[in-house]
Amino acid sequence: MIISAVLATATISNDQAAYVAALDRAHARSYHSYFNQHVLTDTEAGYITIDEGDYGALSAQLAERVIETVPSKLCDEI
Repeated sequence: MIISAVLATATISNDQAAYVAALDRAHARSYHSYFNQHVLTDTEAGYITIDEGDYGALSAQLAERVIETVPSKLCDEI
């Protein structure tokens, strides 16, 4: 991803690296999913990526942790 290429040349913290990795994962997964991809904060991993289709409507507890949403790229409506 473009973001990773820019940040790869800079010195970044582990927290930033975890965020960029989760965001890259969300962008990559969005091309193969009908559901939005969400980047959430996580106490163990720092950041995680989830597929909205795996969880249905996000619970309030998960929705509070969303910091970035990548829209899906697939659409079956014509």
